[in-house]
Amino acid sequence: MIELLSPVGDFDCLKAAVQNGANAVYFGSNLFSARAFAKNFDQNELEQAINYAKLRGVKTHLTLNTLIKDDEFKDALNVAKIAYEFGIDALIVQDIGLARFLIKNFPNLEIHASTQMTTSNLEGVKKLGKLGFNRVVLSRECSISEIEHICKNSNIEIEVFAHGALCISYSGQCLFSSMVGGRSGNRGMCAQPCRLPYSLIESEKVIDNGYLFSPRDLCSLEYLPKLISAGVKSLKIEGRMKSPTYVATVTRIYRKYIDLAYKYLNKDISKYAIDENDKKELMQVFNRGGFSSGHLSDNPNKKLVYPQKPNNMGITLGKIQKFNPNKGLITVKLENEVSVGDGISFENESTKYTVSELMSKNTNIKSGLSGEIVTFGRMKGNIKPGDTVYKITDKNLSLAAQNSFSDENIKLKLDCKLEIKTNKKILVNVKCLDFNVQDSYEFDYIPDIAKSAPITIEKILIQFNKTLNTCFEFNEININLDKDLFIPTSILNEIRRQIINRIEEKILNSFKRKINFKLENNSANENNSVQETALLLNILHLDYDYSKLKHFDKIYIPLKYFADKKYESILKILENKSNLYIYMPVIVKDRYLETIETIIRNSLETFKIKGAVVSEISSIRFFKNMDIIANYNFNIFNSYSASEVEKLGFSSITLSPELTSDELSNIQNKNKEVIVYGRIPLMTMSYCLLGKSNKCYKECNHKCLESKKYYLNDRYNFRFRVIPDNIQTLTTIYNSRDISIKKVNAKCVRYDILDETIEEINNL
Repeated sequence: MIELLSPVGDFDCLKAAVQNGANAVYFGSNLFSARAFAKNFDQNELEQAINYAKLRGVKTHLTLNTLIKDDEFKDALNVAKIAYEFGIDALIVQDIGLARFLIKNFPNLEIHASTQMTTSNLEGVKKLGKLGFNRVVLSRECSISEIEHICKNSNIEIEVFAHGALCISYSGQCLFSSMVGGRSGNRGMCAQPCRLPYSLIESEKVIDNGYLFSPRDLCSLEYLPKLISAGVKSLKIEGRMKSPTYVATVTRIYRKYIDLAYKYLNKDISKYAIDENDKKELMQVFNRGGFSSGHLSDNPNKKLVYPQKPNNMGITLGKIQKFNPNKGLITVKLENEVSVGDGISFENESTKYTVSELMSKNTNIKSGLSGEIVTFGRMKGNIKPGDTVYKITDKNLSLAAQNSFSDENIKLKLDCKLEIKTNKKILVNVKCLDFNVQDSYEFDYIPDIAKSAPITIEKILIQFNKTLNTCFEFNEININLDKDLFIPTSILNEIRRQIINRIEEKILNSFKRKINFKLENNSANENNSVQETALLLNILHLDYDYSKLKHFDKIYIPLKYFADKKYESILKILENKSNLYIYMPVIVKDRYLETIETIIRNSLETFKIKGAVVSEISSIRFFKNMDIIANYNFNIFNSYSASEVEKLGFSSITLSPELTSDELSNIQNKNKEVIVYGRIPLMTMSYCLLGKSNKCYKECNHKCLESKKYYLNDRYNFRFRVIPDNIQTLTTIYNSRDISIKKVNAKCVRYDILDETIEEINNL
């Protein structure tokens, strides 16, 4: 059975997920969580959360999925230790140094590779499996066919996102919030600049504008049978910052359709059908311009982005027919039901309102149905006739969601035997069938002889079956009762409570562990005086005279230029001036492998190539016995990660540009490389802003092949260079400003070049 994995931001969300059918939940602690602004759990709450879920047969995953600095490493391990000893089932990790330490030192603990590790191909999954990861959370950009290919050809568990918000950038490869706003998404503090408005500029002309980076939310209900058949282990719902209503509703509906898919999977899958009312409830709890299939389809998704509005829209109530601003009256012909107590918003107004007055034909009503003309009272703001009205919260749906987890719906079965004898303490024997845990003990009470109305088996059964507020119920109770004994109701209730408390404690103790580890001092304090200079030419200009380049030891050229005959003469010049390296793409999808392998093979035969700069783990295999440099895309933030990545076969390690110059200097690695100048890529995304699709398609006008320059303008008029690449429909967005580091301790310093002239490069 596939796992339904639900998000938890607080304890109400935890109850909402568990009581509505989640098989597993994921949540963060107060430290090192990729949703730093969720409520998360402190140490005491963490234990309570783990106990609550595991007692009800639900697995718990803790997110330790941020990048960690050297001076934070010990704290991160302490968080892991606490969760481990409480009985956590798995840790979701991005930082490879932390992950490898946990794999080596924390026995019987699953380590899951976060989607922040940007794993999108089979070889990458296999590599992580060899490193000891138990599960890989694939990049959201993988299609069903790619997911199936990976599942069928690897032994490691695969987890995919099934519902919720999508990032436009590959997770782990977005530095936008960090570089522009100082809040790192890789550190759990993303400010979501992708949800802001931008203008797309071509040759000083605006060719598009709006919320160009804001994807619609993913809904995969139609794809569930295929995901199950593909071999996916876990379906993940996004939303650790969402409400309990969202968690309850989405979990309940996905539970329903997972069960339905299994019912018809090997029989008549055509009977698997989606009820539109369920889809509407999903839309009601959260959506941005409706849902899309994300990247699951093999066909181009031209509806991936919704540029009109970046936040929750709920469902449409209709357009304003009349507005009386003096009285705050708005008249609407309803497209959907609305009730007093619902929350609404307007097309051009950011304020949200609660419906407190609703009228039909001058009569107050509690609710209005689809097709009715109603008037809302007490409304104000930027409102005019023709604007759309949205229902963003539904009082009845919220109440139903609240009711779904306010009572205990999960019951563990108990078999119990009671020996109630004259002049003896009560002997109790109990067994929990679900966990195969049992307990036998004497209850410290000797029954009195009854003066009248002796205790009966029927009365004992009545009292023992009052377990409504617990997750236990008695399946079978055998009572050996002597005649004419008296036991007060309060004693029977205390026996029941003690039975439940003792068996609960035994169950929870079965999950507890102890761990001792030693954190080795990872400081071979090398003096990395600068020895080499590397030059990355992101763009080759046919009209540049590259023979005039000076002052560098290594030169990195993107793979795509090796595939284009136009640039052969430039590459020949460069191979004779310096050590020439192929600069590999950040993403290497399996369906493009043949193309990429052919380009690499022909390049190695045609040019004198020293090695490659590799941006993801699977590309190492292309360059055996060559000089391989780990690019900054591995997100090396600490000495432990530098060491672990180096062991994969790299000659040098490019550190993360998110680190300060002091932090870069202090990382202990004799082969480290540091980017000291250039416009850092802020995003790598599987989406073309020009073709407005996640995949190339025949009808596209292929602007990406033209020599024009494209930029994004933000609301402050900063310009971000856009470079499309049609080999894999990848788009790279570059920062509007250069970084510049004047002093750093490293073996090699690197200059990243976009449009600088030869003279400017030499001066740098």
